[in-house]
Amino acid sequence: MKNAVEDLQNFRGVLLVDKPHGKTSFSLVSALRKKTGVQKIGHAGTLDPFATGLMILLVGRDATRLSNSYLAVDKEYEAVVQFGTSTTSYDCEGTITSSSSRVPTLSEIEAAVNQFQGTIEQTPPMFSAKKVNGKRLYKLARKGITIPREKVAVTLKTTLLNYTYPLLTLHITCSKGTYIRSVAHDLGEVLGISSHLAALKRTRCGNFHLSQSIPGETLYASL
Repeated sequence: MKNAVEDLQNFRGVLLVDKPHGKTSFSLVSALRKKTGVQKIGHAGTLDPFATGLMILLVGRDATRLSNSYLAVDKEYEAVVQFGTSTTSYDCEGTITSSSSRVPTLSEIEAAVNQFQGTIEQTPPMFSAKKVNGKRLYKLARKGITIPREKVAVTLKTTLLNYTYPLLTLHITCSKGTYIRSVAHDLGEVLGISSHLAALKRTRCGNFHLSQSIPGETLYASL
């Protein structure tokens, strides 16, 4: 992959990029358009600005036609859950809505994590691009509006990597449509404490791995 994109001006096809922290997914697409001169560029799943890791960018008309097949694959993440505060968006970019001081034990954490295995029902967060009655949920959320959302079946495999209060690090393999920030929020609900998603890194999309990607900074260089 790295050798194939030494000259981005001539590149067409599937480009794997490690999105940097603080950058929007759209900024990667915009930078790549300037690098390649190609306007027809898509992606197979965005990441929030605070998140990092693997993004699949599709350069050229032939590549963008493959978007749906890449969107449907399962994904892997490393997620850091922070206990003690909950937010409007269920992640570190939201406004704090509640706080708690209770420190859960490791055995409590393990029992809670065990509830996020296999096929479960998950309520999409209000701060999401999901449409309900033709309206994007995040547009309503920004106006302070909350509406009922139907639960969606998702499949998870959640592994505890490290726990040192207030931070819990998880490895999550999940199906299409899973919201990791909802996992972080719901985990706190199970434990009876406030929580939110503090950090997120996507490490795999289907057969594509983060180790195959180029640094996202490459796209911004010399612009």
